[in-house]
Amino acid sequence: MAEKEEQINGCHLKPVAEASKPTENVPETEWKTMTPWEQHSAVISIPRFDYNAPSALLQRCQSGFLITCSIKREKSATKEAISILEKYIQYFSSSMPETLTVSDENKTSKRRKVCTGDVDPRSDEGVERSTDEHAGTSLISTKSEAKVEKCSPISLVKLTRSGLLLFTFIKNISPDTVYIVKDIIQCLEAGTLKSPAWCHRIFPIQATCCLNENDLHAVVSKLVLHFMKDKGNILSQPVKFAVGYNRRGIEETEMKKTSKDSSGANVMLGRDKCFSIVAAAVKDVVSNAIVDLKSPELCILVELLPVSGLPLESLVVGVSVLPSNLVTTKPRLCIKALTSDTKAKS
Repeated sequence: MAEKEEQINGCHLKPVAEASKPTENVPETEWKTMTPWEQHSAVISIPRFDYNAPSALLQRCQSGFLITCSIKREKSATKEAISILEKYIQYFSSSMPETLTVSDENKTSKRRKVCTGDVDPRSDEGVERSTDEHAGTSLISTKSEAKVEKCSPISLVKLTRSGLLLFTFIKNISPDTVYIVKDIIQCLEAGTLKSPAWCHRIFPIQATCCLNENDLHAVVSKLVLHFMKDKGNILSQPVKFAVGYNRRGIEETEMKKTSKDSSGANVMLGRDKCFSIVAAAVKDVVSNAIVDLKSPELCILVELLPVSGLPLESLVVGVSVLPSNLVTTKPRLCIKALTSDTKAKS
């Protein structure tokens, strides 16, 4: 039976089959031969997850951005975050190593195969077509998708928690993430950048490390030393600092249950232990530093990264040492919100 349009409250609703047709300049003959995922990627262009990220985070220190967003709006927030970040990190594209271009070209050549068939050459405006010489099949990708993969020096990492996005920089790319976020917030406050609809906060990750005492102490000491050497940071004496630690929903009981070593001792760091390690690292660099939770000049934020594929005994945290103008202290110590909307702040 032929599908008919339905009319509800004076509004015409298209049948499911018609609504699922391509909305961009993709030939209908090719659209029918594409899998659901290929149809999805032809309309909504977001980068794929970097499934090498868990092992890379355990092997080396990385920088990037942890972004909070509206729950169940992660895809919209991903597109929005990329559009914001690419404006402030695009100058790194010219300095990216040649291996990035090579790997991206390989990705394009290994793109999903589509059944052979005649394609209308007049419909190539919104679609790039490439031919795999070895397989003799047609491969397609949207220009916007190719742009994301070719031009962006950041990778999207899959997480186990909703309402969060994690981007890490590729190997050999280590920009000043704090400066980038500071620039974004200043542009938002000045009104030269449109307030985001889905992204709430962008936490700049200066360095990542495994959540253990030795690694955390070493990373914090290095970042605090770098902060103190920056002549742009004017500090009083004694230096006032504060520490923030966010576990992102992983409860203490859950960590204790699955993080026992062979001797039965807990190998994970609780909140109090984390605070003491960070405070000791700060005082190793600045001996006269004191804790001040109301008006700190130096803020050390430790964010647990709920990366998919990492066991609880190998958790990774993102660490940053931030100036006071990038954080808020009420109701708790955290990075400034991108919008003044109260719902976004919560």
